[in-house]
Amino acid sequence: MEFIWILFAFACGLAVKLINLPPLIGFLLAGFLLNYAGLEPSNTLDSLANIGITLMLFSIGLKLHVKDLLKREVWASTLSHMGISTIMFAGIALLLGTLSLPYFGVLDFKTAALIGFALSFSSTVCVMKLLEESSELKTRHGQLSLGILVMQDIVAVIFLVAATGKVPSIWALGLFGLLLIRPIINKIVDKAGHGEMLPLTGLFLALGGYELFYLVGVKGDLGALIFGILLASHSKAAELNKSLMNFKDLFLIGFFLSIGFTALPTLSMIGMSLILTLVILVKYALFFILLTKMKLRGRTSFLSSMILSNYSEFGLIVVALSVANGWLEKEWLVILALAVSFSFVITSVLYRNVHRMYRKNKDVIRRFESSDCLPEDRFVQPVNSDILVVGLGRVGRGAFESLKGFVGDTVAGMDADRNRINQMQADQENVFYGDGEDADLWERLDTSRIDLVLLALPAAEDTTNVAIQLRKANYTGQIAAIARYQDEREILINSGIDNVFNFYTEAGTGFAEESLALVRPMDNATPS
Repeated sequence: MEFIWILFAFACGLAVKLINLPPLIGFLLAGFLLNYAGLEPSNTLDSLANIGITLMLFSIGLKLHVKDLLKREVWASTLSHMGISTIMFAGIALLLGTLSLPYFGVLDFKTAALIGFALSFSSTVCVMKLLEESSELKTRHGQLSLGILVMQDIVAVIFLVAATGKVPSIWALGLFGLLLIRPIINKIVDKAGHGEMLPLTGLFLALGGYELFYLVGVKGDLGALIFGILLASHSKAAELNKSLMNFKDLFLIGFFLSIGFTALPTLSMIGMSLILTLVILVKYALFFILLTKMKLRGRTSFLSSMILSNYSEFGLIVVALSVANGWLEKEWLVILALAVSFSFVITSVLYRNVHRMYRKNKDVIRRFESSDCLPEDRFVQPVNSDILVVGLGRVGRGAFESLKGFVGDTVAGMDADRNRINQMQADQENVFYGDGEDADLWERLDTSRIDLVLLALPAAEDTTNVAIQLRKANYTGQIAAIARYQDEREILINSGIDNVFNFYTEAGTGFAEESLALVRPMDNATPS
């Protein structure tokens, strides 16, 4: 039976990838096809899905800092959006009921509000997958979106306590003691090394956090998230997350398959779910208005609103509880499951083109900006810099340090990870915060003095986008970039990049040259 799941997931995932769509759309389709074929889900599939979600929340925690949740644009926008959207969606549901549409006509204000509340959540799974695939987790809009999702999770915990009547155990107060044992947790990660023990340690902490919180009557998923947050400042947090990435992605396939097993829909259910899917436009508009009112830049508001405009798997939990308590008809579970699936597809397709959409409509979007943006969203001009390194991860940081040794302080660095920039600025490094894919940044940045831009970004698509925006901003200097695979080289060259270095080939060449100098130093200095 498990092989059938893998077969369908592989076939559907590959099929949609061949037409340039995200594989998760294929996994959703596979679930519905398996259900239509009459196959029954087993406990194994549910276990895989639960482990995938737990690891995903642990990974979110590794990238999140508590101070980010305390920012007004995070908590205020989340609570305002959920409150307003619940009322608006409830009103829309009651209005549709007056039109005698199937399943809407029997709703009263209480049940309509429950559906509105379920629709107010955004999907953590969908958002995380898209941000990871586009390497935007550390960007301004990526961190903002993650903060909003975490705040929604906190609201979810409060709802579950209220709806189920299960008050956490008195022992739950002992969870605050986790702050005291944080040094011990850090020590465990230190001792795990860099091999197979590191991902095993991550699994142990993620699942252990889940079980610990569950035992004291608190939502287990929140435990995985908290354990991740406790390790967010650890020097190995990024390495730990990378070691878990493939495990998490494989387990999450079970989650996408499980959605399709919710129930088989009728035509009327599909029609009603499509109507709910259209309400995403209201969700997007509300997010965009609130975020711009919080003095965020138009681009940040646009990208965040776009990726958060979907329905959440938690909405299924809300409706399932409502069905179990007799508040809603069981058909609503199918309708919402379809709406969640459709919203995943729409968000996945649109977000892959979101930067192109912004470039085409930036003049209109900027009209909604506040004249006094938040300090974090203001641009900084690098001073006295002839060379700019974009992306200060391991490769970019190495290039930055080497260039600094050759040309001194005339090299500047830029990165979209604000925490990394703050650490480097504390060390008196010539670096500044900036998202390379931000069209506004290149328009407002004076690049006339910069002779060379090095793009040390992990994804070829991101590198291509930055190069195109640089040229559109009338940058006339040289652009160099790195590529991990040979087939990426031609794509990067065609985007306007002057020189592309194959990461693995160049690393091997440099290693060979420096090693050879140890045994043949005179040969290098003697002309042949």
